[in-house]
Amino acid sequence: MGTMRSEKDRDLERLIPVGTLALEINGSKSSSESPSASSSLSHPSGKEAFGKVIHSWISKKFISGCVILFPIAITFYLTWKLINFVDGFFSPIFIHLGIDVFGLGFLTSLIFIFLVGVSMSSWLGSSLLSLGEWFIKKMPLMSYIYTASKQISRAISPDEDSHAFKEVAIIRHPRIGEYAFGFITSTIILRKSTGAEEVCCVYVPTNHLYLGDIFLVNSKDIMRPNLSVREGIEIVISGGMSVPKILTIVDVQSILSPRVGKFAVPQV
Repeated sequence: MGTMRSEKDRDLERLIPVGTLALEINGSKSSSESPSASSSLSHPSGKEAFGKVIHSWISKKFISGCVILFPIAITFYLTWKLINFVDGFFSPIFIHLGIDVFGLGFLTSLIFIFLVGVSMSSWLGSSLLSLGEWFIKKMPLMSYIYTASKQISRAISPDEDSHAFKEVAIIRHPRIGEYAFGFITSTIILRKSTGAEEVCCVYVPTNHLYLGDIFLVNSKDIMRPNLSVREGIEIVISGGMSVPKILTIVDVQSILSPRVGKFAVPQV
């Protein structure tokens, strides 16, 4: 009997090695212990993931709040500075008279600006303005500043017609396939040996409105969008952020002004 049992044991060892039995036993033991170990490992990683989510949410909402409040704060700050600056022109006069009311100088400045605008339509006001311009233009540095500032103010003036920006233009610049916003300032006839052609002086701002380049572009190569001069100035000042989603090129014949695009090109 002993020999038969030993033979059976040998047969079992041949079919199922002892090492695998030990691994299975150890595996069953480790599997019984693995839930607690895995739970202990997964618990801190869950806290870490939750902390990352909370941190990301707080950072995103904080940045959103900064984005919303930044333009509002800048607007109020600049408006406050402007009010104090304008109020400083006449407030010393009222303080000298014993009247210390905040905003009174600002209100007086607004009334003064309105009266200047009214007086410029009269002969006396325009004469005084011409005399003042004559004195300013005699000064070396101030003459350049005044000339540049006056050109910008004329561009947006509702009463100025002779030197204002005529139209908003889109030209191909600087390379083929790229376009640039500009303003038509005048139209001229360019005489060449092969003939004459009508070209427009297009002012393309490179730094807001007071610096830019002037291009002579053939009138047929200029695209005129459905934008007013004021809208074009807003686009330039905002750095292109106020550009409409869709721009429509208007037919040239439907928007020709008495000053732009009506020259008869002479034959040479």
